[in-house]
Order: sequence, then C-alpha cells, then structure tokens
Amino acid sequence: MAPAPVSDAAARGAAAGLGAGLVTRFAMVGIGATLLYASLALLFSQMALAPIQASVLAYAVATVFSYLGQKFLAFRSRGAHRSELPKFLALTAVGFGVATAMPAFFSGLLGFQPYVAVVATCIVVPLINLFVLDRWVFSARRETA
Repeated sequence: MAPAPVSDAAARGAAAGLGAGLVTRFAMVGIGATLLYASLALLFSQMALAPIQASVLAYAVATVFSYLGQKFLAFRSRGAHRSELPKFLALTAVGFGVATAMPAFFSGLLGFQPYVAVVATCIVVPLINLFVLDRWVFSARRETA
C-alpha cells in the first residue's frame, strides 16, 4: 500500500516539531511511565525487596517503557535503536541529575520548602526532556518527515 501524500501543512507541522499532538502523546507516555514506576515500586516492595532495590528495579522497567513509548508513540521515530537508545539513556541520567540537584539548590541553598523543589523539578525535567527528545534523541524522525 502506497503511503498517503503529505500536504504542505502536514510537512510544515512535522518540521515545526512540537505540535499539540506530540506534546499530548509525550505527556501521556510520561504519565504512564510514572504510574508504572509507582505501581511496580510498591509491588516490588511488597515482594520483600528493600525499598531502594524495589525503586531501582521499577525505575529500570519504567525507563524501558518510557523509551519505547516516546520512540514509537509520542515521537513516531523510525531511527535506529543503536543511535537513539544511548541518547535516551544519557538524557535520563541528566534528568536524574537535575532531579537530584534541584532540591539541593532550592531547599538547601535558597532555603525554600521542599515542595518548591518538587514542583520545580516536575516542571523543569519534562520540559528539558521534551526539547532534547525532539531535537537530539529522536531528531532522525524530523529528517525523514
């Protein structure tokens, strides 16, 4: 079956990158990964794993879910795993670093209540992820659109 022709408007939308549909799909995958992490962390901790072990294992599973969801559902990338997966893992490590540094900065250095750091982290990390996933991790999808 031949692919449907792409209109000029659709081509411009793909080139623009961050459309409402992409942002919605990105958010849905992220919410799904978060719920999966929380569910598995609780389940694993009920299976006699120590809380840190349960959390790490759940985070690993949620990271795989997130990568596959962002790649295939949100960004609809056809790029090679050998290129995109290492970039995704690097971004995940950066996100973890930011999520670790923000409480130290907002609560430790500036003296804000912990919830300020949590709210800031919940805003900043997804924004960084959305931009970097679009422009670097899954950039091959825009080159083929």
